[in-house]
Amino acid sequence: MQSNLQQLYKRALDMRQSWLNRWDNARRYTMPTSDEECASLFDSTASDAVDNLASSLYTLLTPPESLWLSLVPESPESPDATHATNVLRSHLNDSNFYTTIHQCYMDLVVLGTACLFMSENPIGESSAFSFTAIPMSDIAILPNAVFHTTSMSLRDALEKYPTWTPPKNIQDAIKQDPDMPIRLVQSLVDTEFTAWLDVGGDIENNIVSRGTFETNPYIIFRWSVSSGETYGRSPVLSALPDIKTANKVVELVLKNATIAVSGIWMADDDGVINLNNINLTPGAIIPKAVGSSGLTPLTSGANFDVSQIVLKDLRERIRHTLLADRLGLLSEKEMTATEIMARNSDMMRILGATYGRLLHEFIRPLCQRGLQILARRGLIDSISLHSDAELKYIAPIAQMVASEAFVGV
Repeated sequence: MQSNLQQLYKRALDMRQSWLNRWDNARRYTMPTSDEECASLFDSTASDAVDNLASSLYTLLTPPESLWLSLVPESPESPDATHATNVLRSHLNDSNFYTTIHQCYMDLVVLGTACLFMSENPIGESSAFSFTAIPMSDIAILPNAVFHTTSMSLRDALEKYPTWTPPKNIQDAIKQDPDMPIRLVQSLVDTEFTAWLDVGGDIENNIVSRGTFETNPYIIFRWSVSSGETYGRSPVLSALPDIKTANKVVELVLKNATIAVSGIWMADDDGVINLNNINLTPGAIIPKAVGSSGLTPLTSGANFDVSQIVLKDLRERIRHTLLADRLGLLSEKEMTATEIMARNSDMMRILGATYGRLLHEFIRPLCQRGLQILARRGLIDSISLHSDAELKYIAPIAQMVASEAFVGV
């Protein structure tokens, strides 16, 4: 079993490797993190459109403090679905779900894949749920398998896995420095959970914990998927060539602007003018020899008027790919009912496939995991979305689907 797990882990890392560079490029031009990346970003069209799209998903899919999901009983003998709906919504509202899910929407729009970890809080907390948005660089996935690499201190590892008996070298390290960081890999293959120290070698010799999960705490959802691929593709990845080009055009425009402001000058090398002492500031007096032409501005042949045309076209394509031009219609005033219906129809043609995928990969697993935790705590009766109740999704985007279906009738 452990050798098989080791093979799966290596295979998952190999499959993820080709995506790491794409994700790094997508982040660099939309969510720069270092000073160096910020200094090399000259155009904010993409980052602005990403914020707009992620916020729109937040409002369309999971609007806070709104009724966006409901359970409908399959039969009169089914458990109380209304009570289960109210308890589930109450615990979601009292948790950190709404402050965390926006981070996942940002990853979804930029990277194409997002991971929401749904854990159970200790008894006595205001909510039974706790959520964490896990960076995709820490996640490697296969069908029915998730590998999560994380770092924590030895002290935290002992608190999280109290049944773990560390080897002697780890025990010595704990005595010397309990806050020393260690690297762990947590895997979930089907329902089997295994955590081990990521120190190389055989996994069996480094096992920290084993167990099972009734429902998967790793909720991984994707924007769109090509045939044969495990990770999703995002609007940013589609627009990345235009994003890079627009950034380069703006950089060249700014360089040309500095030339236009300060100019390029020529001077006769007559032994009188010391070029090292020339300072081109307002009011400066620059000596020149009698009969010398002194400093002469050099006319630049560069004409960047065409750059504005190119840049306008690039920005329009970026905003179109990231849906900013269509989502912007939400803020338009004085829209007639016909215009609103036409806008909804257009939005559903664009987001229809993504909506269906998110409903299957995000909303349904979220509800199943939440109901399972609440039932185990005795807060609701055990209720299954397969046999006891039907999940009715009533978020704004679902209402747009319904209105589109009504128009089609």
